[in-house]
Amino acid sequence: MTVTPSAVPNAALDERYGRTPSRRRRQRWLYIGGGIAVAIVVVAWVVWAGLDQAGATMDAEDVGNTIVNSHTVKVTYEVSMPAGQTAKCALQVQASDHSIVGWKIVDVPAAKTFSNTYTEIVKSVGKPTTGLIYECWLT
Repeated sequence: MTVTPSAVPNAALDERYGRTPSRRRRQRWLYIGGGIAVAIVVVAWVVWAGLDQAGATMDAEDVGNTIVNSHTVKVTYEVSMPAGQTAKCALQVQASDHSIVGWKIVDVPAAKTFSNTYTEIVKSVGKPTTGLIYECWLT
């Protein structure tokens, strides 16, 4: 059997172009290490994001408002939160130019159901055009 010169591996060429077994092993370990690092980062992010959602949640929505007179608005809103939990809500009254002319922080009592509707009277210092929820938070 005769062997052609192109079929014989040339160690000098392999070494020159970085095709040595030790280089391949080093690259393989770099790829494995990089993959492990990426996996650790992804797992850490999933755990962090999952724990961030563990707290009790709530939602508040405006149901409507009624302008009672030039200095009073009746604001109706719905609060959805875990049963037995208390909260506070900041209600505001706005004028036609969207400036805030009235403000009230109300206590939302603990309830037996998840969603409940409440109505509050909010006083204003100017002519009101709307009343709405600014923000609610659990207490």
